[in-house]
Amino acid sequence: MHHNGLRTTVLLAALSSLILLAGAWLGGGPGLRLAVVFALLTTGVAYFFSDRIALSAMRARPVSEVEQPTLYRIVRELSTDARQPMPRLYISPTMQPNAFATGRHPRRASICMTYGILQTLNERELRGVVAHELSHVYNRDILISSVAAALATIITYCSYIAVFFGGSTDDDEGPGFLGGLLMMFLGPVAAAMIQMAISRSREYQADESAALLTGDPLGLASALRKIEMGTRATPLPEGSRLASASHLMIANPFRGTGIARLFTTHPSTSARVARLERMAGYRR
Repeated sequence: MHHNGLRTTVLLAALSSLILLAGAWLGGGPGLRLAVVFALLTTGVAYFFSDRIALSAMRARPVSEVEQPTLYRIVRELSTDARQPMPRLYISPTMQPNAFATGRHPRRASICMTYGILQTLNERELRGVVAHELSHVYNRDILISSVAAALATIITYCSYIAVFFGGSTDDDEGPGFLGGLLMMFLGPVAAAMIQMAISRSREYQADESAALLTGDPLGLASALRKIEMGTRATPLPEGSRLASASHLMIANPFRGTGIARLFTTHPSTSARVARLERMAGYRR
């Protein structure tokens, strides 16, 4: 956890410096001041409202113990075993099997399950998924991912407005129109690279922590196989609101065909399952 936290801090510091340099390049002193203010505002929103943004993107609502007694029992048992507070539970109406956790720390954490995952998994598999999401919370992955997503959003947003505020071709007056077009291409690529650098290793970490918490690596492996089939059968539309929350989910919610595969924020399901099987001592 310390090693990953240090790597993330270095990455975020480097990205913040890039944003400030881009602001200065596009608008000189005023552009730099604007970049500082915009970065602070966006990061503040990501810190204090990231959970609401993610839950809203999936149209999630709070779920009561009367509605989902099995889910509540599983979450309560695992939270007690981990000696951590129980998170708030939400359900999303989408039929795609998926799940995610959000929140700044364990005392303000929320776990969201889609209707599809509750219908697809059995209790053993659901226990593995819950443990995976709880592990993200306990490892402090959610806050780090939210801040990284906010900074990536700044890069993407700045790349689009570069066209309108970088209209001059004079070297002394910013990058010009062609420079803005280049930023429009590089912005989404930079955002995808940031999310890949942070999310991939953390999914492996959460899988391993979940297997240790439940003592059942094969239960989570079975769940991941079913989720993979479900996401392929019912991919979510690639809207901007869903895209901002996709890296939080246990599996990539989009189809990811063609060049979209380059921007995936999750390791392959086969690699994750293989790791879990090795933990269980299973050899093909």
